[in-house]
Formats: sequence, C-alpha cells, structure tokens
Amino acid sequence: MKPLDDTIAALATAPGPAGLAVLRVSGGDALAVSDRVFRGSAPLARAAGHTLHHGWAVDAAPDVRGPERRLDEVVAAVFRAPRSFTGEDTVEWSCHGGALPARRVLDALLAAGARLAGPGEFSLRAFLRGRIDLAQAEAIADLVHAETESAGDLALAQLSGVLSRRLAALEERLLDSVAEVEARVDFADDVGGVEVPTYVRDAIAAVLVELDALLESAPWGRAVREGVRIPIVGRPNAGKSSLFNALLGEERAIVAAEPGTTRDRVSERLVISGVPVTLSDTAGVRDARDPVEAMGVERSLATLEGAAVVLWVVDGSRPFTSARDPLEERLSRGSVVVALTKSDLGEVADPVAVLGAIQSTDSWAIPVSSLTGEGMIELRAALAVELGAGSPGGLASAIANPRHTDAITRARAALARAGNAADTRAPGEIVALELRESLAAIGEVSGRQASEELLERIFARFCIGK
Repeated sequence: MKPLDDTIAALATAPGPAGLAVLRVSGGDALAVSDRVFRGSAPLARAAGHTLHHGWAVDAAPDVRGPERRLDEVVAAVFRAPRSFTGEDTVEWSCHGGALPARRVLDALLAAGARLAGPGEFSLRAFLRGRIDLAQAEAIADLVHAETESAGDLALAQLSGVLSRRLAALEERLLDSVAEVEARVDFADDVGGVEVPTYVRDAIAAVLVELDALLESAPWGRAVREGVRIPIVGRPNAGKSSLFNALLGEERAIVAAEPGTTRDRVSERLVISGVPVTLSDTAGVRDARDPVEAMGVERSLATLEGAAVVLWVVDGSRPFTSARDPLEERLSRGSVVVALTKSDLGEVADPVAVLGAIQSTDSWAIPVSSLTGEGMIELRAALAVELGAGSPGGLASAIANPRHTDAITRARAALARAGNAADTRAPGEIVALELRESLAAIGEVSGRQASEELLERIFARFCIGK
C-alpha cells in the first residue's frame, strides 16, 4: 500500500467543461504545499479550519525572467486535522471548470510537493484514520455510481452508518456471549459450571434472527444497487411486444397480427420500485421451421438463464393448454410472473392451469390489458415483490454489496454451529471458537477484520479523487 505520511492531490470532479472543478490536497504538508500555489490576503497555514479563502493559483515554479504567472482565480477551503474527511489537513480548491484550469492548478500542486493520489486514496485514508468504516467507504463508491433514487437512498443509508451500527450492536451481544462462555471454561468453579447458560443460547438465537433478516434483504438490495434483467417470453401473438411497449410507455417494439414478427431481442431500461431493470422483448417460442425465426426462439430461451425474474406472457383471451415445451420446463426452475394479456377481450384462460404448467402454486398470474392499461399497476407491484421489495426493515436496512452478503452468510453459519454446540452441551471451547469465527466474519463488513489485500482490491475500484 502507498505511504500515508505524504501529501496527495487529485481532481475530485469529472474532467471536462463545467461551471467549477474541485481539487483535493490532503496530508501533513497540505497547507504548506497549497501556500506555494495560493496567493490571497493571508497564507492558508494561518487560516482556521472550515473556512473559505479567495485568491489566485500561481505557478509554483515561475519563470525566473518574469513575475509569478497566474493560473486561475480560485476559492480554497481549509479543513484542519482531525476534522476533515481524511482526518488529515486538507485543502479543497474550487477553480473554473474545464480541462485547462484544473490541469494547470493540479500540475502546480504536484510541482509544489504533492503526489498524485491513487484511486480511492482519500477514502482509504479516511478509513485508516477511523473517520469512516469499510462499509461506509464502499457506500461512497455506490453513491457515485447510483442511477436511481432508491440506489442513492440505499448508498446514503449505508454511508450514514445504518448498517454499521446494526452490525456493531450484534457484535456487542456476541462479545458478551464469548466472554461468558470463556469465563466458564477458565473459571468454572467461580461462575457456576461449564455449561452454556440459557440466556447465552437465547442471545445466539436472537442474533441468528437478525442475521437472517439481513440476508433476506440482500436480493432486493443487490437488485437496487446493480440492476436486473427481466425477459418477456411466451408464444407468438401472446401480446409480448404490446406489453413491452405498455410497460415502457412508448412504441418501442413492432406490433403486428402476424405471428413471429419479433425475431431478435429488443431491450430497454426502466425503473420498477427503485430497481433498474433491463426489460427484453423476445421472439415467440414455438416449433419454428424458418431458420431465422428458429434462431430467435433459441435466443429467447437463452435469456432465461440468469434472469432475476421472468415475465411469462399468456394470451388470457383464449383457453390455455400446456404445450409441455422447453419454455415451460425452464420456467418451472425460477421466479416467474405471469401476465394474462388481452383482458379487455374477456378473461378466458384459467390461471390455475397456467400455473400448473410450470408446476407453481405461488407465482403471480395477473390479467392485464396493454390497450386499456388494466392490471399494469398490479403487474409492476408483482414484479417488485419478486425482486424482493418489502424486505424487513425497508431499504435503509438492506444489504446490497455481495461482499457483505458473503461475510454475513459465513457469520450466520458459524453462529448456527455455536448454537448447536451449546444446545448439545459440547465443550465450551468449541462454542467460543464458533462465536469468534462469527465475530470475525461480521468484522469483515466494517473492516475491523480486513487484510491489506482486501483493502487494495476494494479501493482500486474507486475514482481518483475519491
């Protein structure tokens, strides 16, 4: 890892034409480095923290044949350690936007003694100096890349420490349990025997419930964070393209009475209950003799692999008969929402028969009309539920990062083993060992238990300047 005792600088805003550009300088010599470039009414080294100063950025190594060359008019914000983002002395420079002003000021700061920061190095310093934990640092990157309101809210909740505080409370309870069990191992005569007491077993069970709730929120949280694919599949002329257009609110796919009009996948992005969804209209699945249509059918079946939810379109205005084809066989393996289309022509198809074809009794079968809009609200709601909306604790308590999910899954498994060992009166050393393994896994989320390799891998994904 790079040293933490030097001074770093980087552009913190996106390059290119803009009203303003912001550069960050952080480290023990941030004020001294900045004063070599800043010209204002007073040196920044004498400024109080959390103050703004108007002035000029000048060339730190001017031509000896002339006066200092002004580079840009700037406002410098001074933050003194430890009350800054990084916990170090920090100066944030606001200059005019555009490639030239920001580059000239940054070059001057580097010439004055700063080093160009690496990806995520400001956030890494904030973590290592205890200003934020690892989950909060990752939330910064998630907030930068958020595309929907829900993704932004999820990242902000994690950045504010909602997840960290919840896990810290669980760690405290487990630490109390470890202390009790280890005391009974070491001082059995003084504390009343080696058997794990009932209240410790109850505490383990209670924390298991909390971890299960967090894991239950993971699919929705990850969907909000990363987005999902929802293919629309069905037989020819079932109304797939019309439904695709109705969900998008625009005429994106060609609609025709002739079967087999759609030959290739047509995809568009939309948001359903805060989840970025890639919705795909696909070719109707049937025994196609035309080679081009047959290729489209194969591609339709291929879209089912890895899809979070599949929207199966069935012509609801006609009696349904199972085709017992590859489509129905594959639909029986995953999460499916059924749209019984053309409800404006009469609801004829039997939902029980439709769901029976995919061996499901708990999937949704919703009558809809792409023409009148009937059932569209209910259809969106069903898709949201299948994606995980309504998880316990709401979006603010959801976990979205796969790394967090993996750590909490391992913590839950170790804790379950501890509970089983306690219930079967296994030696206290085994119970304590499993409890400490659970604690270590939970600590990986906050970074309390984090290797240098893990930190480098996480922060390497950040933008420079973050």
